[in-house]
Amino acid sequence: MTTLAANKRRIERSDILPLEQYAQTRADWRRTMTVVKRRRRVEVGPVVTFYFENFRTMWHQVHEMLFIEKGGEAQIPDELAAYNPLVPQGDELTCTFMIEIDDPERRKHMLGRMGGIEEMAFLRFGGHEIVGAPEADQDRTTTEGKASSVQFVHFRFTPVQIAAFRIPATEVVLGLSHPNYSHMAVLPEEVRAELAGDFD
Repeated sequence: MTTLAANKRRIERSDILPLEQYAQTRADWRRTMTVVKRRRRVEVGPVVTFYFENFRTMWHQVHEMLFIEKGGEAQIPDELAAYNPLVPQGDELTCTFMIEIDDPERRKHMLGRMGGIEEMAFLRFGGHEIVGAPEADQDRTTTEGKASSVQFVHFRFTPVQIAAFRIPATEVVLGLSHPNYSHMAVLPEEVRAELAGDFD
């Protein structure tokens, strides 16, 4: 298997494996990424899970899309354009958060009451609060006020905030302040330490 640097800031065409090579090692990659993602996953409330991204998670996502859709060389630029914006740039944490509700009727009802939730994610630690900025690729709340079940958010840090986040055993609270979904969770120390490695 190829060794991946955790802190590269952009997936280049040269990082993409030939489909046949990826297919041969896909099972190994999936096992490896399951371990990586476990340290980058936080549940907030009963139905929202945050998945913090980095070069490795996005590299893997690009390869999975190429493997599943079989679009060949022509597909690669679109996948790079879609997933490179979520590779953290050294002064931020980036995440996908998913609103996961199995029952279709309950999901429709809840998403219809959660419009704008992508603007209400926050991190609090060491006297600091950072409000997440939604990925600007598209509006993920409809004009009717319905939220998408998948959201992409950037938490941008100052140097002082990075230093505070990196202090071992710092309590970091991740939350959502939406009036219809107000929940918080403390990051396990394993997760805080893993995410601290995303900064330059």
